[in-house]
Amino acid sequence: MASPVWMLLPLLLLLLLGSLAGHRPWKKQVYQSHKGIGEACRINEECQSNCCTTGSLDPSKQCNPKTILLRCLPWRKPNGHRCFHNSECQSRCCVRSNRSPQKFCTPLTIFLQCVPWRKPDGDFCGNHRECNSQCCIQLREDSPHRCIRRSGILAQCLPLLSLRGRLSFVEGTTATRPGPQP
Repeated sequence: MASPVWMLLPLLLLLLLGSLAGHRPWKKQVYQSHKGIGEACRINEECQSNCCTTGSLDPSKQCNPKTILLRCLPWRKPNGHRCFHNSECQSRCCVRSNRSPQKFCTPLTIFLQCVPWRKPDGDFCGNHRECNSQCCIQLREDSPHRCIRRSGILAQCLPLLSLRGRLSFVEGTTATRPGPQP
C-alpha cells in the first residue's frame, strides 16, 4: 500500500509552484490607468484610454482617445507644415513645393497620389523626372538640357523644330523638281 506522504506529493508541488508564480521579480510594473484625456503622460498604460501620444507640434505626450477602430495614432502635421518624411503628415505626403530644398506636408491628388513639385518648362534639368512636362532634352548640341513641353500627336518628348531651321532646310533645297524638265 502506498504511503500517504507520496499521495500528497503532487498536491505539495502544485502549492509550491503556485506560490512561486505569484512572486516574479522580472514582472512588468503595473500602472494605474487614472489619467484622463489631455493629461500629460509618458507611456500608454498611464492613461484610461491606454493611448499616450503627441497631440500637436509640442513634443510632450498626453493622453488621447483611440480611434473608432481602437487604434492609438500619433498626431500628424496638417498641410503646409514643414516635414522630413511622409509619415509625419496627415495626408502622408511630404514633398518639395518649390525650388527650395525644404519639404512640406501637401494634399494628395484626386487619385490619392503624392506628386512632388517639378520644374516648369524652360528650367535647366538633369533628367525627365525633374520636369513638370516629364521631358528634359538638349535643344542644340552645345546647349544644356532644359525642361520643354511635350509635342506631337502622341505628346512625345521631342525636340522642337524652329521656324529658322525649317526655312534653312527649304532654302537649301534645289529648285529642280524630279521628273521631266521643261
